[in-house]
Amino acid sequence: MASDFFADYLAVLIAAILGFLLVASALIGNLILAPRQKTRAKGLAYECGMLPIGRSRAQVHFRYYLFAILFLIFDIEAVFLFPWAISLVEIGETAFWEMVVFIVILGFGLLYAWKTGVLQWGKEGA
Repeated sequence: MASDFFADYLAVLIAAILGFLLVASALIGNLILAPRQKTRAKGLAYECGMLPIGRSRAQVHFRYYLFAILFLIFDIEAVFLFPWAISLVEIGETAFWEMVVFIVILGFGLLYAWKTGVLQWGKEGA
């Protein structure tokens, strides 16, 4: 029985060892072959091939983070919604109503964000 268990995972062990060796050889090759000259141009922040103007760090408005969180929430909804839609016939009516509740909760989150003005980008001074 133990020999069957190890035989099933032998391919996984070989793939893990091979993956580790490939990553290690790439890192060692980088240490050996990469040029190491420090120049002033390497220290500059890269901005689409143009010389940076001003500071390299800027403060980002809080609305950006809220918008990113909303995007993440609706990405998660899509991750759950597509497999659910594909297997809707097999999973039954209970799963349908659970997904309706899930979508309603996300809809309330979107409505709240809309009412509080998070989705309006043009009013920076407000």
